[in-house]
Amino acid sequence: MDDDSRFADFVAARADALLRYGYVLSGDPHDAADLTQEALLRLHRAWSRVYRKDNPESYTRRIMARLHISVWRRGRRERLFWDLPDQAHLDTLPSEAEQDLWQALKGLPRKQRAVLVLRYYEQLTDAEIATVLGVSRGTVRSHASLGLSKLRSSVPHPTATEGSAS
Repeated sequence: MDDDSRFADFVAARADALLRYGYVLSGDPHDAADLTQEALLRLHRAWSRVYRKDNPESYTRRIMARLHISVWRRGRRERLFWDLPDQAHLDTLPSEAEQDLWQALKGLPRKQRAVLVLRYYEQLTDAEIATVLGVSRGTVRSHASLGLSKLRSSVPHPTATEGSAS
């Protein structure tokens, strides 16, 4: 099997998961598609090296995170607000609490959202997140703390809403 067919097989198998990861990172379906497409282009250029030495999906996710972060460094101040994709695009229908959480996560600043996605969605350590984003571990912890604090204050706790109904 040649490298191009291996790459095509990888894309066919993992493109949807990478697109979902891009959406979680960016909070925008169009930015997610752009991140995924650009990351796959870069992966294709390095495919022969990455396929033999590294985990291609991990490499691609790292590219996506770095591309997402590079937007901050260019000083982009644009804030686009998009609705979440229709529920039909999700693997399972989210509960109301999960929808509230995704809405709150979408409202976080880009850096805080990226850190929380990498920590809880990708399950990376602070050191790994710092490497991916090109920041210090202290910055990672600071963004995680601030982001979690904002999430806690904006998403109602399930037991709090149940107790107030009686």
